[in-house]
Amino acid sequence: MRIISTTLIAIVSATAISSQPTPEVPEIVLEPAPVEEVAKEVTMVDRWILPGANYNESRVLEALQDRGITDRAALATVMGNIKQESRFISNICEGGARVNYWSCTRGGYGLIQWTTHRRYRGLWAHSQRMGLNPESVEAQISYLFTEPEWRGIESSLRIGGRSIQYYMNRAYFWLGWGHHGYRTEYSWDYYNRLTIKSVPAK
Repeated sequence: MRIISTTLIAIVSATAISSQPTPEVPEIVLEPAPVEEVAKEVTMVDRWILPGANYNESRVLEALQDRGITDRAALATVMGNIKQESRFISNICEGGARVNYWSCTRGGYGLIQWTTHRRYRGLWAHSQRMGLNPESVEAQISYLFTEPEWRGIESSLRIGGRSIQYYMNRAYFWLGWGHHGYRTEYSWDYYNRLTIKSVPAK
């Protein structure tokens, strides 16, 4: 009788199994579960807009509302005063010349015709700190809101329901004009043109 070692049988069996080709297993690709899109809710707010406004007018109107000034007459009065001072031309020198900051050597300069040495040089210093051009409307709006003259009247401008004359009296303490000119007429023109529009909140 032939006796075959169980160890030898095991080795032969293992060799036979290992010599069989390994079946290919199909690759399973797991698709990501679909993500249900959720519509973002957009908050709308009412803002005053000025149809037909130029860029500088629009920037000033927007900035005033960002400061919390939302009364129609208050906005119109500030806009009317700036129009009287500069026609919303940020690089205008008193007399009408459009020049760079350092070329305006007499009178006022910019949106509100900064005239005194302190206020005129303050515009330059503020613009340098902010990395802005002092001739730009962005620099001048930013500087305007830092001045003590403006800060002295801003809370009054936030009060709603007052007349243009009320806000005009406050604007005098801001600008200290020597010539009233067409400030009131310009203010009423802006008042009549301002329109409410719902826009996405910032």
